[in-house]
Amino acid sequence: MTLEKPIIFKNAIRMGLLWILPLLFLGIFYFFPLGSILKTSFNRSESGVITPILEAIQSGSIQEVLWFTIWQAALSTLLTLMIGLPGAYLFARYDFRGKTMLQALSTVPFVIPTVVVAAAFYALLGSRGWLNLAAMRIFNLQQAPIQITNTIYAILLAHIFYNTTIVLRMVGDFWSHISPRLNQAARTLGASRSQAFSKVTLPLIGPAIASAALLVFIFDFTSFGVILILGGPQFATLEVEIYYQTISLFNLPLAAVLSLLQLGCTLILTIIYTQLSHRLTLPLELRARTFTQKKLHSWRSRIFAGIVIMTLFTILLSPLLALAMRSFTRFEPERGERKIESPGFTTDFYQELSINQRSSLFYVPPTTAIGISLSYAAASVVLALLIGLPAAWALSHHSGSFLNRVLDPILMLPIGTSAVTLGLGFIIALNRPPFDLRASPILVPIAHTLVAFPFVVRSLTPALRSIQPRLRQAAAVLGASPAQVVREIDVPLIGRALIVAAAFAFTISLGEFGATALISRPEYPTIPLVIYRFISQPGALNYGQAMALSTILMVVTAGGLIAIERFRIADVGEF
Repeated sequence: MTLEKPIIFKNAIRMGLLWILPLLFLGIFYFFPLGSILKTSFNRSESGVITPILEAIQSGSIQEVLWFTIWQAALSTLLTLMIGLPGAYLFARYDFRGKTMLQALSTVPFVIPTVVVAAAFYALLGSRGWLNLAAMRIFNLQQAPIQITNTIYAILLAHIFYNTTIVLRMVGDFWSHISPRLNQAARTLGASRSQAFSKVTLPLIGPAIASAALLVFIFDFTSFGVILILGGPQFATLEVEIYYQTISLFNLPLAAVLSLLQLGCTLILTIIYTQLSHRLTLPLELRARTFTQKKLHSWRSRIFAGIVIMTLFTILLSPLLALAMRSFTRFEPERGERKIESPGFTTDFYQELSINQRSSLFYVPPTTAIGISLSYAAASVVLALLIGLPAAWALSHHSGSFLNRVLDPILMLPIGTSAVTLGLGFIIALNRPPFDLRASPILVPIAHTLVAFPFVVRSLTPALRSIQPRLRQAAAVLGASPAQVVREIDVPLIGRALIVAAAFAFTISLGEFGATALISRPEYPTIPLVIYRFISQPGALNYGQAMALSTILMVVTAGGLIAIERFRIADVGEF
């Protein structure tokens, strides 16, 4: 007992030291701005804090917004599971040509900005999208037959487009670790195929399905850009209502109440999610893919794979392909537009990216924005790894401690916080020394890091937890110090996971739009901001350049995700 107390005390000191930097970063750049904007908002209420809360509770319109937020998130989650689970089974149990590329491409929708998603859906399903143009030409129609934009169907499709990869990743990766011999043993004992699945496989993958469903629900619950751009003015989630109350009506007290409501719901869901994720990241005896996966030999497996791949391609990849094709195509001018050149294949939209037109609203050419985005992304990678690695180390080495159980869900809060609220918090709070950063370009990568570092932690923690404790114990028995154990055991085993985490932070930073739109300086625009400005301006040239920039961002993102697939440690990770 006398020896155990000093050991426990030393472990507590080490864990506390690991948490210093992550908590300091969250305190300065998350809780301080969030608290400042909430305080400022409630101070603007002439009748105190209670009145805005009562108004929000009693307001019929706010109740409708809350109900719509919940049911569209629930329906989107159900549809995402219906599409994602067959794909998760295919990726978990079969090895086929092009699988790595398909996995990487299916992840692209998750990290591209909302404006690119809107551009992709308009390129495919818009009034002058590929499907409508083809239908009008085949059936000699004068008007577009497919009217899906500004409808609930566009919202649901976009949410499926965004979040299917979460199910593919979390459920598929965990499923691939389960030995098929368990199912085979049940079949040998007389169980039917359905009984073996319901009695053996489903209980094992149940936590993974529930965890993925909760995460999808969180992202759908806090949806902003999809509702605002594709849904139209008749639809509003809590996030959209916060934006409307803040920007349009400047009703900061009500916006603050809605932000707290959204934050509370997100916190509850995140606590449940982290508890489920703990069941998925225990030390595992990692098995090679050759053991758990097989080739598509039977005709049933080939038909199944064909159906799943075609479904994933139609929902996830066809909008991206339509977007890329649109960036190289000049259409016939619409009625009232001046005809400049004949329609057909063109590279003009890409050539125009290096030119800053005199009539343009931009301070820099679009190609300069690419360099700025890459610089921000590189800075975000460094900051996210610097902050995320100590947190992941603390969570993996002391997963059962009370401090970790409290802090683990808190790390996910920036993902579920209103970008509008947090952006305004940056402007209000970071306006005096030593944190007077409102005019500094470093504020943008800081905001990107807030979004990216939870993903870094979720990528590194499973890799660290999967290291067998006996490896560390054997090194200690042989005389290695704790520092040597880290250097000689942990670091070599998580080297590839670090590359995966860095790639996630890089691609997320490239595509971040919400917070950047509020805090970036006009002379330092990012790619998503330039795309949004191009789309907001009339004219075929502006729209074509938006398509070209979106395609460039999509290609760079796909390259980063292909790197993730190349360096992943036996598919370990939550994303």
